[in-house]
Amino acid sequence: MTERLKWAVIDSWTMTRRNLTLWVRVPAYIMFTVIQPLMFMLLFRYVFGGAIPIKVKGGYVNYLVPGVIGQTCAFTSFNTALALAQEIKKGSIDRLRSMPMARSAVLVGRLGADLVRLTVTIGVLIGTGYLVGFRFENGAGPAVLMILLALAIGLALACVSAFTGLAIKDEESVQAFGLIWVFPFTFVSAAFVSIASMPGWLQAFANNQPLSIFIEALRALALGGPLAQHLWQSAAWLVGILVVFGSLAARAYRRV
Repeated sequence: MTERLKWAVIDSWTMTRRNLTLWVRVPAYIMFTVIQPLMFMLLFRYVFGGAIPIKVKGGYVNYLVPGVIGQTCAFTSFNTALALAQEIKKGSIDRLRSMPMARSAVLVGRLGADLVRLTVTIGVLIGTGYLVGFRFENGAGPAVLMILLALAIGLALACVSAFTGLAIKDEESVQAFGLIWVFPFTFVSAAFVSIASMPGWLQAFANNQPLSIFIEALRALALGGPLAQHLWQSAAWLVGILVVFGSLAARAYRRV
């Protein structure tokens, strides 16, 4: 059992490196995963930020950066679905599974590579955020916890996307479906504006959808303020998403 686990880890790491190499060699992937969230942050910081009244320590930029990080977790996970659909269409998954390697390595390697990419993107966002005025107001420890929470959110949402890609299989259909759920959840949330500024009928959805809860937890860790409720709600959502969609993704993968 120990030997099998060892080789599963080695095979998964090999697949992770393969996927990261592809990311580095294709500039379009870098643009989508790094430049796009930077554009959102800079646009809201300098174009829309002056028109959005937010009362937090450090001003709107401190409110914005945790929101963009939460949004990036959702958008980056979308790459998981597209990449898996592409692999199915090209027959790569069938070829890889015919080789003497752990069957789980393809899926785990994909999730691992996307988690590494998310880590790089978050680092770039925080670095750029500091250049435009963002500051952690709650100390170094909570700042590290915020980054770790963001990675956990990214992993959970990547499981949702993995199931989507493996279940739908067609790249264009996956892209269309991904936009349907990613955009409402990211923009009808606490990412860019206070939920209290939304119409009452929309506040009910925005307050209780998982991305808003995640973002409020990220913001509380970065800036201080009420934290306990946001953390336990985030933990509950994360566990639920990982259990449900992790299982669904594994089942869909076995059926490919």
